Amino acid sequence: MKGLEAVLEKVPLFADLEPQYLELLAGCASNVKFEAGESIYREGDPADRFWVVRHGRVALDMYVPQRGPVTIQTLVEGDLLGWSWLVPPYQRNLGAHAQVLTRAVAFDAACLRGKCAEDPRLGFLMMQKFASLMVKTLKATQLQLMDIYGHPSHD
Repeated sequence: MKGLEAVLEKVPLFADLEPQYLELLAGCASNVKFEAGESIYREGDPADRFWVVRHGRVALDMYVPQRGPVTIQTLVEGDLLGWSWLVPPYQRNLGAHAQVLTRAVAFDAACLRGKCAEDPRLGFLMMQKFASLMVKTLKATQLQLMDIYGHPSHD
């Protein structure tokens, strides 16, 4: 587990977590990889995992009528992917796919929600940290929608 703990302490969002919390996070984690173009999840899928991007690039997208999928945000090394695991009904609000070969640490959401239920301080810390991700994603979505509707398609 020390390997994953060392990776997690370098993630900006987790850098200030106490060692026992890094250990708890690592206990719910595993290394994964996604090939270029591979779908990680689609809008509406169950939110049973979240990831820390270790290497590569991931696009978050949403379907826009008469436009198709529109990239909302691009995530790179150190970024966290997926916050819907924390908020009922635990369902994806956007889609995500690897733009290039991407390596990540995957977290089992049910495992971590259980640890948060057992340790309310951990739950509060996760909620604080992931709330900042929610705001960042919301802002990116707003900016992208302003661009889309500010420049309507002429098809």
